[in-house]
Amino acid sequence: MAKRSIHETVLSLLKYSEMTMASAEILRKIEGRITPRTLRRWLAELSSAGTISKIGKGRATRYQYLGEAHPPGLTSFDFLTGLDEDLKIALMGQLRDLWTHTSTALEGNTLSLGDTHYVLEQGLTIAGKPIREHQEVIGHARAIELLYQCLNQSLSAPIVFSLHRAIQTEQVTDIYKPNGVWKVEPNGTYAISPEDEQVFIEYALPTFVPALMEEVMQTLNGIEISDIKPGNAHVYYAKLHMGIVHVHPFWDGNGRMARLLANIPLLRAGLPPLVIPTEERRTYIQILANYQIALGPLTSGTGVWPNPALLSQFYDFCQSCYDSTRELVSAAMDVQKQR
Repeated sequence: MAKRSIHETVLSLLKYSEMTMASAEILRKIEGRITPRTLRRWLAELSSAGTISKIGKGRATRYQYLGEAHPPGLTSFDFLTGLDEDLKIALMGQLRDLWTHTSTALEGNTLSLGDTHYVLEQGLTIAGKPIREHQEVIGHARAIELLYQCLNQSLSAPIVFSLHRAIQTEQVTDIYKPNGVWKVEPNGTYAISPEDEQVFIEYALPTFVPALMEEVMQTLNGIEISDIKPGNAHVYYAKLHMGIVHVHPFWDGNGRMARLLANIPLLRAGLPPLVIPTEERRTYIQILANYQIALGPLTSGTGVWPNPALLSQFYDFCQSCYDSTRELVSAAMDVQKQR
């Protein structure tokens, strides 16, 4: 079998695999027709091209198909400036772990920050924890990698759909619960109003979602990156975040998607991501509910942000949440200064 054909087989194995794959698994499936060294080189090339993502290190490294080759994403961020290479790698790993842990934990994942680190960095499973929770953190980390690779491009529906497929690791056969496309059924949730009353929050109907999400994407792409500073970054994040969760464009995964997409302007501006601490979960959910109850469901007529003045409480909340990732950057800088 020619090497070209084997290369195509390797890519197909990754493309159609439901799970991440280790290089040893790939070698077994192609019956050792190439050397491990050649396979590692191919995988490194595919990873650099943005076709696959790489999770973990050493023997624990696993690979996941992302899509057809993307233009390489940003290779560095301003917040990494001045750090030695080992500190850059460590800091990016810390940010990935914290971002993944907090975002999945807000949705009920019980893996701790330490558990998340071991799953992502060492490829280990945590005794007594469901496979689904392991898959959730791996999927979220994969989505972060994909997000980094897409920062040089305008946000579009295909990119959003790719991110949704990455985080939705559980295979669902229900046609009314599709992954990687807008929702096809109405959705909503019960919440408690500021008056301590039970209220049903109805999200935007499926018929309005494409136009509303197009408004979100146009708004995001239209942000002047030079205007984003450490002191006002939370405002950009909060507006996009609230808009996406109020639309609720997918049948599931809307919170994780909002927390990913809202960070795009910050990352493009060279700033670290903003994450919502798990200990603030109740406050976070209540602020979202208060805003959505006050405005009611969105339509193509209302637009995504019919009353921006109501965002003030969420602005303040997000500002208070921006400390954790900035503290990680500061700690890395302190280590650098001591060298």
